[in-house]
Formats: sequence, C-alpha cells, structure tokens
Amino acid sequence: MPTKPESRTVPALLDEMARHRGDAPFLIDGTRRWSYAAFQGEARRFALGLRGLGVGTGDKVAILMGNKAEWLIADFAILMLGAVMVSINTWTTRRELAYQLNHSDTRVMITQARFLGHDYPAMVREIREGGEPLPLLEHVVVFGDKAAEQDWDAVMTRGAGGEGATVAASEAAIRPDDVAYILYTSGSTSTPKGVQLVHSKLIDNMWDIGERMHIRPDDRLWLAVSLFWGLGCENALFAVMTHGAAIVLQESFEAGEALRLIEAERCTLLYATPNMASALLDHPDRARRDISSLRAGGTIGTPEQIAQVANELGATEVSNLYGLTESYGNAAVADAHDPLEVRMTSVGRPLPGFDLIIVDPETGQRRPAGEIGEIRLKGNVTPGYFKDADKNAEAFDDQGYFKTGDLGFLDADRRLYFRGRIKEMIKTGGINVAPLEVEEILAEHPGIEQVFVVGVPDPLRDEIVVAVVVGAAEESALRDRAREALAAYKRPRAYRFIAAAELPLTSTGKVQKAALPALFADDVAETG
Repeated sequence: MPTKPESRTVPALLDEMARHRGDAPFLIDGTRRWSYAAFQGEARRFALGLRGLGVGTGDKVAILMGNKAEWLIADFAILMLGAVMVSINTWTTRRELAYQLNHSDTRVMITQARFLGHDYPAMVREIREGGEPLPLLEHVVVFGDKAAEQDWDAVMTRGAGGEGATVAASEAAIRPDDVAYILYTSGSTSTPKGVQLVHSKLIDNMWDIGERMHIRPDDRLWLAVSLFWGLGCENALFAVMTHGAAIVLQESFEAGEALRLIEAERCTLLYATPNMASALLDHPDRARRDISSLRAGGTIGTPEQIAQVANELGATEVSNLYGLTESYGNAAVADAHDPLEVRMTSVGRPLPGFDLIIVDPETGQRRPAGEIGEIRLKGNVTPGYFKDADKNAEAFDDQGYFKTGDLGFLDADRRLYFRGRIKEMIKTGGINVAPLEVEEILAEHPGIEQVFVVGVPDPLRDEIVVAVVVGAAEESALRDRAREALAAYKRPRAYRFIAAAELPLTSTGKVQKAALPALFADDVAETG
C-alpha cells in the first residue's frame, strides 16, 4: 500500500514520485503515454522554455485548454518555476476572460488553437482590438498553431537546450505555504472570485481524500471532469498522484467514448458528476462495453444516483463527496469501505485536516447533532481570495471559520449529511424547508429521472414549495408519496412536468434552479 509522501511542495512531490515510481504509468492521453519520470522530464523542459519567456517566482501564468496532456505539463512547469497557475474555464466569454486575465495579473497565457468551436487566441485579439487593455499579458503560447507568435513546440524546443539546474534552484526556493493555484469560481457574486490554494495543502488534503477512497498504486482514473475545475486539477489530480496511480484523460466528456476508454484502459476509478453518471448509464453502448474493471472513485447525487454508480456502473466502492474549491476539493468523504447504505446518504466524516462545525447561519451558535445548520470549516481552507479584501471579510466569521453557505447536519458518529445551499432554502409560513430533503423523497418514485424543488413567492406564506419533475410519473402518486413522508409545510403545492432538454442550464451544464420558479408564474394555487 502507498505511504504518505514526504514532500511539502508540488514540484517536490513530482520529484519524489519520479524517484520511487519512475517507470510506473502516470498519464495516458489517447495513444500518448508518460511514466512519472518521463512526465517530469517533459514538464522540466517546458518550464525552461517558460523561463526563457521571463516567467519567474510569483508570476501568474494562465491555462485555457481542454483536458490535454499539455494542460498538466504546463501546470507542473509553472509550479516548478515558483510561479502561480491561473485556471480559466473553457466556457469563458470575452468579458470573463478579460476580467480574469487582468484581475489575476497574468503575464503569460497558455492555450490551444481550437477547442469545441472556441478560438481562444482570436478571443484575446478581439479583446485588445475592442479597446480592452491587457497591460500585464506579455505572451500567449498556443498549442496546435505553428504560426502563433509563441508556439508550444517552439517553447518546448527552447527548453530542451536549457540548464535543468535553474529549474531545480527555483523549486528549492518554493515554500509549503506559497500559493500554487488561483482557481476562479463564480458563486453568487457578480464577478468571479480567485480562490488561492497553497502547495502543502494540495498534497495533504488530497492524500487524505485518496485514503478515504482507498486508492492503490495500480489504479487508473478515468478523468473527463474538466481540469480547470477544482474537482479536476486539485482533487482528482493529487488524490491519484499522492498514491502513485495513473490518470486516463478524456479531452471532453462524451459517454460513448468514455465507456470505450474505461474498457480499453481498464480504468478502476472514476470521478463523475451526476449528469455524467446518468449519461454513462443511459448510453446504448454500455451493454456491450466491459467496464467491470471499475471499483471506486468519487461522485455526488441523490441516494439513488449513488446506488446506480455502485450497482449499475460497477464502482461498488464509490465515495460520496462534500467540498468546495475553497476547501481543497473535499472537506468530507465517505469511506469506500463503509456499507453502501451509509455512502448513499452521508458524505462521510470530516477529513483529518478539518475542524467542521454546524451553526445557526444567523447567530453563529452551534447546532447539536441531528440539527440542520450552516457548514463552517477551519483547517485546509483557502488563505483567501486574490485581491479581494471585502469578499475575504465576508467569507470568514469572527472565529476564523470559513462560511460555506451550505446546509447540513452531523449525526452522533460525526458523519455529515448535506442538505443544500442556504440561498436555496425555502421559507414558508416562517418555517425553513431544505429543498434537498423534499427532492430525495420524491426521487424515490421509480418513474422519476430528476426532480428540483424550489420556492415561489406567495403573499400569505412568503413562499410556497413547488417541484419541477423530469420523468414518467403521475402527479397524484407524487402527492401521495409527499403526504406519507413529509410534514404538510414541506409538501410541494404545485408540480411541473418537463423534458430534460427544457431544463435551464448554466454555461457549465448545471441546472439553473433560480430560473425554475418562472415555470409556475401562471398558477401556484394547487394544494398539497
């Protein structure tokens, strides 16, 4: 079994793995494969090339590309120089890109010529031609375009002739509490927040996550979750790497190709969002693909969705997860060896590096076991948002706990149960209703594919509870189920049945719950 790495910085972790696992597979991207030692050499060459562009300690270097090996090579190269990697969402707009490049003080941007119809180098040109200054951006390195001013291969070639000792000196100067990443997350604010993450906690927390998942050195992770997300580049990457395992990349998610990759590479681990898991389950190729190699990994969702990943996809040891970008991916993880019934409902106990409490979100008073309140965290949390004193002041309470904005409760065994977002809480007749509780009850009906519970304004009750349903179910059956399992004030008073394609989605594919109440504008007078 793996032992915890001694390294306290990300480049040192790669050095340690190259020493102890040098010939073992680390990264598989299509037909291209790297061992730990080969990947280290590739990253060092690119680091030397970036050094030739003037990148040094503390400089900000942005990555904007799909799930390619080059994303990870650039990531480690940046960190080897003591620089900071800035992750940019591949769905970014020109306005968002201009804001993030300027706000992060990015000096160099690394991108690809084309990705899913996007032309990122053209986007930068359009920003500049439109009069938006990018005063600190000096270079745009492009993969897949030989005519680019700074071509990826040219930068790599320059690095091949450099002195490795200069990279080693940069690595040696990095401190464990230096910032490694700035990951932008939208949350509920008008402008994205730059979440800072430090080297040592990327190692410590991901080791603990991997331990809860019981990751082994011979494991292979299928990874189609976007690397720009914390779930990809902080959580999955380092949970695997600290345990000496391997990553199988999929550039962008498509269920049929995912099933082929899992079969061909004998992947044992998966990281899957609920919509990914549903797509794998529903794809016609699933019956003919041998995905019996799957054993464990991480996901989120309803108890039924967790059970489907375990029983129908075969990842019988899958872990239920809870966390945020600000908490280095996860703050609680269900142990892979817990009974499935436990993993279906609970996100597990807090990880070792966390002090997790449940409080009344208005008073800050601690809630006893079994009572729902806001989840607050100390320990492995961000040191703060980049260049944002106001948001930092809002994010932490006077005891230094990070205010997650999430609802949950701890049981007597200190297992955590997630119950939604505070901003999604419905207040009806002066009583709070957690939408997730109602959703889980309704989702037990066999005809339900997805269900979303929201509140709509009501002159008498402040809000009333309503439900948007995807699937084949009789409204009367759902009303009966609600009467059996829910107090009267929690029961939906109106239902809307729609097709999955009609759900309003964000740019990242999440259901936009704030848009759902509009479906009930005409009639919410039905009684539960």
